[in-house]
Amino acid sequence: MRFYMPTKLYQEEDCVFRHAAELSALGRHALIVTGKHSSRKNGSLEDVVHALQAYQTGYTVFDAVEENPSVETIMQAREAGYAAGADFVIGIGGGSPIDAAKAIAVMLAAPDADWHLLYEAKPARALPVAAIPTTCGTGSEVTGVAVLTRHDLGTKVSMTHRVFPALSLVDGRYLLSAPIQIIRNTAVDALSHLIESVINAGADAYSDMTAFAGLSAWSTCRGVLDGAAPLNSTAAHQLMHAATLAGMSIAQTGTSIPHALSYLLTCQGKIPHGAAVGAFQANFLNLADATRREAVLAALGFTDTNALGNWIRLAAPVHVSPSLLDQSAQAVLQNPAKLQTCPYPVDAAVMQEILAGIV
Repeated sequence: MRFYMPTKLYQEEDCVFRHAAELSALGRHALIVTGKHSSRKNGSLEDVVHALQAYQTGYTVFDAVEENPSVETIMQAREAGYAAGADFVIGIGGGSPIDAAKAIAVMLAAPDADWHLLYEAKPARALPVAAIPTTCGTGSEVTGVAVLTRHDLGTKVSMTHRVFPALSLVDGRYLLSAPIQIIRNTAVDALSHLIESVINAGADAYSDMTAFAGLSAWSTCRGVLDGAAPLNSTAAHQLMHAATLAGMSIAQTGTSIPHALSYLLTCQGKIPHGAAVGAFQANFLNLADATRREAVLAALGFTDTNALGNWIRLAAPVHVSPSLLDQSAQAVLQNPAKLQTCPYPVDAAVMQEILAGIV
């Protein structure tokens, strides 16, 4: 068994202010990587700027990160950071800005390299990264993975290098201003990480420790996701807690078949990532070992996989063409590395069972 989690993590209200000294100590000039709007709306960008200013740390804001960031965006940000003399990177937002921050940190450490460095097998250095998540989904604040859009391939591909944030600051307050559908989509993403960590060839007692803690935390928030209960501060912190535990879990095991199936749906079908990956969870879980399947369902409070699937379809609906679904299936069936993450054999017939009922 093994457990590797090199990220220093604080999860509490006002944690950016509380740990401003540690954030600023990562370097002399930060490249702040974020999207156009949400980090301004929820106050996270303002908090980070004030924290840096309090310790006279310079900063440059790059706010052009799109959903599912591309390697082209990474290179644009690298140029902005290099021109500013940035010596560390702060990612603020959902998985897209945080994943982008990791890739940018690699490219800033090699200013003469082109984007192919992101996918080379040889080791690469990275500048320090700090992560401030504002959605309850990817868990990127505690993983070394960065998934980037490759327009040349028409899909998403994980960067070769593993870059864990040096510091992650998780504050549920930033979730309070998010639209409910974004909260649902990202919460389904976190749920998917937890399920795929338990139903995984690499699962062990350590990954189960974080995964089942995450499933239990996630289950307490179903009322909020259903619209039966308000999103208050307690629920927001719990959703973020579940997402971070989910990130810790996949940092140990990696993801499995549903994530691999989702990439073409996101890139070519323009389906939000959480919804795309959630669509396959119930069938994927249904084919798993009965003991582990029932343990997951019990932790979540669902009677069976049909109930789970119905809930996901209502929370994060997906509409995908049969041809794109088939294209995704064929791509995964030709990916031995991803097939090996599944604890049961996956052939064409099993794949059709995982895809059943998804339209």
